[in-house]
Amino acid sequence: MNARYVIALALLAGSLVTAAVFLYSPASTPPDDNTSIASFIEKHWQHPIAAQGAAPPDYSTREASLDASACGVCHSAQYQDWSNSLHSRSVGAGLQWQLQVLPPVQALKCLNCHAPLAEQKTLLAQKLDWPGVNRQPPPAYVPQDLHRQGVSCPVCHLRRQQRFGPPPGPGIPPGDTPGLPHGGYSAQQAFTDSRFCSTCHQFPEDGPAINGKLLENTYAEWRDSPYPARGKSCQSCHMPQRKHLWRGIHDPAMVRQALSVDLDTTLVNDHEVAVQAQVRNSGAGHFFPTYLVARVEVSLWLLDPQGKRQTQLASAIISRDLDIWLTEEYSDTRLAPNETLTLKAQLDRPRQPGWQIELRIDVAPREHYERMFESVLRDQGDKLSMTVREELETALGEARNSHYNALKTRRPLPAVAIAN
Repeated sequence: MNARYVIALALLAGSLVTAAVFLYSPASTPPDDNTSIASFIEKHWQHPIAAQGAAPPDYSTREASLDASACGVCHSAQYQDWSNSLHSRSVGAGLQWQLQVLPPVQALKCLNCHAPLAEQKTLLAQKLDWPGVNRQPPPAYVPQDLHRQGVSCPVCHLRRQQRFGPPPGPGIPPGDTPGLPHGGYSAQQAFTDSRFCSTCHQFPEDGPAINGKLLENTYAEWRDSPYPARGKSCQSCHMPQRKHLWRGIHDPAMVRQALSVDLDTTLVNDHEVAVQAQVRNSGAGHFFPTYLVARVEVSLWLLDPQGKRQTQLASAIISRDLDIWLTEEYSDTRLAPNETLTLKAQLDRPRQPGWQIELRIDVAPREHYERMFESVLRDQGDKLSMTVREELETALGEARNSHYNALKTRRPLPAVAIAN
């Protein structure tokens, strides 16, 4: 494969997943203190994450297992939510084909967030036949498909066979209650803190940047917004009531929750009408959309009395648009928290009733990937192995099929009064 492609893939994959572990000095402070939380997060997400090792001898097979489905026997709601989340698909075709063409050292950086457990990395290294990989079969507590489970339960909740989680909610026993499965759990306030998420959703200050802006800056966008002062963390929106959903730009309901829209028509004179649409980032605690992958189109349309679109009156793109090599920024029109996009148009009043104005918001959640995948297939497809090409084609199809309409709202246009 062309070296330029490998470099571009490394930058793109790394921009998604490089762990930005913030360095804090540990101190002897109360357990819920900010410094103590930061110290826990630094240790918890220190890479490489150590192998879990064998479980205590009194653990049952289920208690010892790293399989998410084993956790789901008792934590059924969390398991079901996770199973439908993007976290469970973080090692999908879009990453799989890249892992097969990237150098192992770069691929391992990707895995720090896509599949960070030592056991996951070993399974992938065996599958990809990396040099020097341990060829021993995994122990019984490691499922053969653990690497395909992505950001699964043990990624966040297990270190060296010790369970960690948030302080217990209503009806949940304390972690040190005698007789709990797997020895109970260590309750940590860090699981409710946005910094816990920053390890995979924020680059360090010296991380990859274009035009003076980090490629991954979600935590800083939130930190600099009004949301921390309101007590709104990442988990408040993306894990409501502790649900393991992690929904974002791929979800129409989350997009509607993030945006407020206003569509007005005003008579200019007897024959003309002015239209104004406003779209405000009123519900996302970071830029809308954060990062650089998604593309959102806002458009105003004239609809005939049958509801068919006749004329596009105005449109705008909300995105951070970069070339596929991640070397040049073409534009950045994302909306910061509370920022508003305005579209305006002026047109003749219709001569019959029933005409309408429609405001649409259409989302391509993986638009950058579409361009990159298409380019690789077009320019390098004949140089790829059949396996890599099939994974790449699957990834491209998934990206194309992820488009959706998030919102449509309409207003009637006043018709010209015709004298009898």
